[in-house]
Amino acid sequence: MQSSSRRAFLRGRRLPATGWESFCQRAAQAVSGRFQVLSEKDGACSARLVPGAAGDVHHARALCAQYGVVLLLDGVDHGATRSGAPVLWVEPGMEVGSCERLESGSPKWFVQPGCTLGRLAERQLPGFGQMPFHMNVASWLADRSMCDWPTGRTLLSGVTHMSVLLSDGNSVVLGPFGAQEQQPLTPALRRLVSGLFQLSAGPQAQACRQLAQWPCRYRLDALTPPDEQGINLSHLMLGHGGRLGWIEWVVLDERLLGTQADVPTSGREWLGAREVGLRAQAEALDGQVKSLFDEMALYPG
Repeated sequence: MQSSSRRAFLRGRRLPATGWESFCQRAAQAVSGRFQVLSEKDGACSARLVPGAAGDVHHARALCAQYGVVLLLDGVDHGATRSGAPVLWVEPGMEVGSCERLESGSPKWFVQPGCTLGRLAERQLPGFGQMPFHMNVASWLADRSMCDWPTGRTLLSGVTHMSVLLSDGNSVVLGPFGAQEQQPLTPALRRLVSGLFQLSAGPQAQACRQLAQWPCRYRLDALTPPDEQGINLSHLMLGHGGRLGWIEWVVLDERLLGTQADVPTSGREWLGAREVGLRAQAEALDGQVKSLFDEMALYPG
């Protein structure tokens, strides 16, 4: 009796006819989670990945970069992507949905992107009782209207640290930044931070900081908080729309969440730059922030 492998050898295996087929074949083999092809029509190729482990997104990122596939956070309105580019929707589920204290009695919580806001509310973290329970943490942190804290007041998000997977494959840990911080900067983070501070000191950022509500898509105001509040680089990702990187995990401090007097919600309209007359300045800033984070244009534009 012939083995199945020998029969396959004798018949010959069908090779992928296109780059998209090769991408799908390799992605399905590389990940432990659920991979599903949604469409293979010309100009509308798409697939979905529900990671079985955090490493699945690293495999997917590498393949997306190799085959020119845009990596999209599922559950977020991305608008138009690159014309004709195939896309991979990544939906963080409960397999990457941990939510636990860093240590017994600690006010800080380690949270993965697939954790729902309902689970945070069940654990009595302040502010989450009035949010959509079905929404996951990744979508919450990507939603610009839900991260619309006043200019310079991103501390109210409760976020203290965050690990972000950049388009070039580097994972950077963003958190408090200052002379008192002991954690050394990696080359990737050093380059990113240097460029961001240069933007923050420029005339466009200075004009936008005059407004009570930050008008840009990306929270560059996190680099110029009030004097009594230290700089936290993780706040740059608040409301990022899935366009700057993939959030691998986040640390929330329940003591900071408890200070919120006005928690932004998805029902509150975000007044962007167009509405406040700073469209040119904000678009220039957003474009440059996007380029610094997403050098390979892997994430949606």
